[in-house]
Parts: sequence; C-alpha cells; structure tokens
Amino acid sequence: MKHVETWRRAGGIAAGVATHLLFALTVWHLYWFLAGKPPNAPLASASPNLGWALAGNLVAALVFALPHSVLLHPTTRGRLKSWISPAFYGLFFCVATCVTLLLVIATWQTSPVVVLEFTGLAGHVVRGCFYGSWMALFYSLHLGGLGWQTGLTPWLAWVRGVPVPRREFEIRSLYRWLRHPIYLSFLGLIWFNPRLTLDRVVLLTVWTGYILVGSWLKDLRLLRFIGEPYRQYMAQVPGYPLMPAGPLARVPLGNREPPIEPISFPAAMDRTPAHARAA
Repeated sequence: MKHVETWRRAGGIAAGVATHLLFALTVWHLYWFLAGKPPNAPLASASPNLGWALAGNLVAALVFALPHSVLLHPTTRGRLKSWISPAFYGLFFCVATCVTLLLVIATWQTSPVVVLEFTGLAGHVVRGCFYGSWMALFYSLHLGGLGWQTGLTPWLAWVRGVPVPRREFEIRSLYRWLRHPIYLSFLGLIWFNPRLTLDRVVLLTVWTGYILVGSWLKDLRLLRFIGEPYRQYMAQVPGYPLMPAGPLARVPLGNREPPIEPISFPAAMDRTPAHARAA
C-alpha cells in the first residue's frame, strides 16, 4: 500500500511539473501567434482556399472559447470534482486551456488579404500597445493570483501536505477602477496588431465576443458566491472603462432588489481594500 502511495505522489508531482512546462510552451507560441511574427518553425500556415480557411478558423476559435466557458461553469466544476480532487482541478483547467490554445494555433490558416495596416509611427505605437498589454496581463494575473490561474497554488499545498488555502480576491490597484483587468489586457493582445488580415478579423470577432460574454458570466459567478458585497462592488466599479450601460458598466443596486445572501465566504467589499474569497 505504501508503494502505491509513493507512485501516486510521484505521479501527482510529475503532473504539476508537466502542466507548468506546457503552460510556458503555450505562452511562447501564443505570443508569436498574436504578434503576427511566427518563430522559425511556425505552427500557423497559409491556405490557398480562402473560404474554407476562414470557416476552419471560425471553428478553431470556437474550439477554445466554448470548452473554456463550460469548464468554468459551477455546475461543470461541481460534477468534475467528484473525479478530480480540488488540489488538481486547477492543473486540469490549465491543461485544457493550453491544449485548446495550441490546437487553435496549430490549425490556424493565415490569409494574405490585408484589411488594415498601420505603418511608420502609427505602427510603432500599436506595437507598443501590444507589448504594454502583455505587461498589463501579467500584472493583472499577479493581482488576481497567478498561482490560481495555473493551478500552482493548490498543487503546492498538496505537495506540502497542507490544506488547500482559501482563495483571496483583493480589491486593489486596477481592481479599484475596473472589474475585469485580465480580460481587458487580453483584448489588447488580440486588437493591438499593426497588420489586420482577414483571418485575424475572424479571431477578433469570436474572441472579443467570448471575452465580453465571459466577463458577464464571471460577474454572475462572483455574485453567486460573494453575494451582496459583490453587487455593491458592481454598482461602484465598472466592468470596463467608459462602458456607458449594460451588465459590464456600473450596475445600479435598485430599490426593489432583495439582498443576495452569499453561498460562502461572506466579506465586506467596498472601494477600500477588502478581501473576499473568489469563485
């Protein structure tokens, strides 16, 4: 029995290491894919048939967006937790995200049709915004807990033999001004490119829609778990800057809405730094 436990622990450690190596590989290929400057051995390729290429790209873009949203849904997570321990669910989600992203990159068909192109100073400005979006993304991930995004934090707790820590969501820095800095940074990655080709229009359309819908769904998840404090936060802080109306703007509290009781982790949440366990 002890022998089995040793092998199980070795397998768990190997799974964590392999997941983070896969994550690093995915970030490398994603950078070049979004930058539009493939490395010496690019995964993306050109297709002679424009119509079929665009249709294939549409399917590829959805292959990432749909499973990613399904795995984030509380019902899906609840069902999978009977098969996957909480210490390893983050690793599972990270692997699923990386595999689908690499699948998109590997099957993507580039188009020679240029819709819009910025050159000279304008091109340098757009490229600078792209680099800035990467910095904003990693900073936002740091604020939200990068170890939770990749599954590192719960996995390390398992390795050390301690309980999985509570996930904390601190309203600080960028989160004082918008609710979704991670999603906004990713929007910058896909929009800030000096050369807009027809295949990239497909990517922008699908992934922008996915990010906006995903932001709304994330608000609903956090509202479900945090309750009334998060609804107050939504009334004070917009989902995105300059959003005039809708669920991603500031959401008024309303006089007739009854208070929402949190399912767990009640915490005060206002414009001052506060903590609440996130979904």
